Amino acid sequence: MAERSTFVLLNPAAGRGRGAQRRDAYESLLREHLGAFDHGTSERPGHEVELVDRALERGYRRILAIGGDGTWSLAADRIVRSPRHDVTLGLLPAGTGCDFGKSLGIRWDDLERTVRGIAQGRRRRIDVGRVEGRHFLNIVGFGFDIAVIDDAAHMPLLKGDLLYQFCALRQLFSFPGLPLELTSNGESSERDALMLVIANANFFGGSFHIAPGARLDDGQLDAVCIPNAGPLARARLFRLVSQGKHEGHDRVLIEQSSSFDVSFAAPVRYEVDGEVYSSSDSTLHIESVPQALDVFVPSES
Repeated sequence: MAERSTFVLLNPAAGRGRGAQRRDAYESLLREHLGAFDHGTSERPGHEVELVDRALERGYRRILAIGGDGTWSLAADRIVRSPRHDVTLGLLPAGTGCDFGKSLGIRWDDLERTVRGIAQGRRRRIDVGRVEGRHFLNIVGFGFDIAVIDDAAHMPLLKGDLLYQFCALRQLFSFPGLPLELTSNGESSERDALMLVIANANFFGGSFHIAPGARLDDGQLDAVCIPNAGPLARARLFRLVSQGKHEGHDRVLIEQSSSFDVSFAAPVRYEVDGEVYSSSDSTLHIESVPQALDVFVPSES
């Protein structure tokens, strides 16, 4: 690998400052295993997009993102949009949840194994999703998911998986539900949902095993609809989802399809890999983009 073939993007704000805290550890590991590299630091919201676009224009073949799901997702979106087909994305965890990394075996407490996999050139070709022109790695979420993210923004003392779990418990009995219509494979159903997640990968919300059957290379997305229910039923479903044991539950809808249409009474707010957006219409089309991105995976040992 030629010198200066690697660009490292750092989001110091990721994980409420965890990105900045891990800067030195990552720089040491990267220099040990990769040698020379160039880097850029995000200084404001959206700056990651400019830095990745510049790295693509300058011909870097490895773009490594130090951050969380939001940083990784923005970098992936820019790479997939570009005409380049020789770029591999590396995911270095420093965010709040880093949920997508769990589906690839990337763990924040084993950073050297992740960096070693990059140095060894261990790659995997994966699918991504797309909604309203925006590519995503992990999930699109509606309903209860948004209430938890909003609540987490006001919890400055908690970080990581514990933050999402605590806020989910706080919101579990107060969120009113979200009526919607889900269409896939030529069939539609109306539902009063607590939450709808359209998943490309397995985990979300810190540690919830939301889509146990999802695969990153099957050209499919997994829709998981948790129904609105009373307090006790919500608590039981919440426990099952946290353990990945909700498959087969008679009230939980799980469907696989290459695309879904989701309709609401009016435009809604929704999550894309931890970042909240407002829809431009009351119906959203969400689709899989098969075999769209190369990502590095950790070394075997």
